[in-house]
Amino acid sequence: MAADILDVCDGLAGSVGHTPLIELKSLSRITGARILAKAEFLSPGGSVKDRPALAMVLKAEERGDLSAGSTIVEATGGNTGIGLALVARARGYKFICVMNRTISIEKQQLLRTFGAELVLTDPCPFTDQNHYYHVAQRIAQSTPGAWYSNQFENLDNSSAHFDTTGPEIWTQTRGEVSAFVAAAGTGGTIAGVSDALKQRNQEIECWLIDMPGGVLFEYLKSGTFKPLPGPAAGLEGIGIDRLTANFKRAAPLLTGALSATALDAIDMAYYVLSHEGLFIGSSAAFNLVGACRVARDLVARRGPNAEGRPPVVVTILCDSGDRYVSKIYNENWLADMKAGLKPEEMAADKGLQWVATWEKGKRTIEEVSHSVVVWRKES
Repeated sequence: MAADILDVCDGLAGSVGHTPLIELKSLSRITGARILAKAEFLSPGGSVKDRPALAMVLKAEERGDLSAGSTIVEATGGNTGIGLALVARARGYKFICVMNRTISIEKQQLLRTFGAELVLTDPCPFTDQNHYYHVAQRIAQSTPGAWYSNQFENLDNSSAHFDTTGPEIWTQTRGEVSAFVAAAGTGGTIAGVSDALKQRNQEIECWLIDMPGGVLFEYLKSGTFKPLPGPAAGLEGIGIDRLTANFKRAAPLLTGALSATALDAIDMAYYVLSHEGLFIGSSAAFNLVGACRVARDLVARRGPNAEGRPPVVVTILCDSGDRYVSKIYNENWLADMKAGLKPEEMAADKGLQWVATWEKGKRTIEEVSHSVVVWRKES
C-alpha cells in the first residue's frame, strides 16, 4: 500500500515528458512578448526526441513488431538514437544506430556508452543509396528479428507530441498561447504540437523556422517540393533533404515560415548562456531566433490582449549545449564555419540588438548582415 501513495515515476517510461516551461526573461524584455520554452533537455535522454523514441517503441510492442530479443534499427542525427538506446536498454532490445560521421563526437560517445552499435556513413544526397537512411533500411531488412523505427515516416513520432508535448504546453500556459515556433528535422515536433494546439484554439499561429535554401521553407512558400542536389547543410537537427510523412502532417497547420542562418543561432546560444544561464544546443537556439522574430511581429500586429497581457510565444529547447562542445562552443569549429568571431566576442555585450530592432521586416543595425526572412501564408 505504501508504494501506491508515493509520488514516483514508473521507470524510464514514466520519467519522459512533463518538462518545465521556462520564461526567458531577457528575451521577453527585448521583444515585448513573453518568450516561453519547453526545457526538453531535462528529459532522461537529454532531448525532445525521448518522447517519440518511447512512443514508437511502445506502439511497436502493441502491434507485435517487437518481442524479446528484437533489434531496433534507426537512422538518426543523434538525439533520437540516444533516446532509443535508453529505451532499448530499459526494455531488453538491441539497438543499431546509423548516422553521419559528421555528427558531434559527444553524441557518438553517448550512444556507445548506452550500448548502441554505431554505423557511421559519409554525408551524401538522399538519392544516393549510401545515404544513412537507406543504409539503416537495408540493415533492418537483413537482420533477423529487426524492426526499423523509421522516425521520418513513422507517424507515432508526431503523435507523441500530439499526445504529450502539445497538451502540456496548453496546460502550462492555461491556454494562453499566441504562437508556437519550431524548426523541423523529421517534422514530428512541429506537426504534433501544432495539431494539438490548433485543435484547442484555431487562432494560435504555428511557424516553421528553416535554414536559408531549406527545402521546407521553399515547399511552404511555393507549394512545390524541390529536393536538394547535395546533402543537407547547416546545424545538427535542423532541416531535411526530403518531404517526410510527419512534416506533411504539419504543413497545412502552419501560419508561415522563417529562414535564419547558423550565425543567428550561434549568436543566440551565446546570448542565452550569458543572460539566462541556459546552456542550450544549436537547434534550441535556432528555435529561439524564430520565437523572437514571431514575438516582435505579434507585438507590432496585435499588441496586448483585452486584459493588457502581451503575446505569448512558445518554442522548444530541444537539447543541451553539452552535446555541441566540440561544435558551436568550440573556437576551431566556429572558425571553420567562417563565423569570423571567437566565443567571447559572441557573448552578451551586443545585447542581441538585432532581435530588438526589427522595422518593417528589416534590421536597422548596419553591422548585422544576417537576416531572418519571413513568409506568411495568405489567409
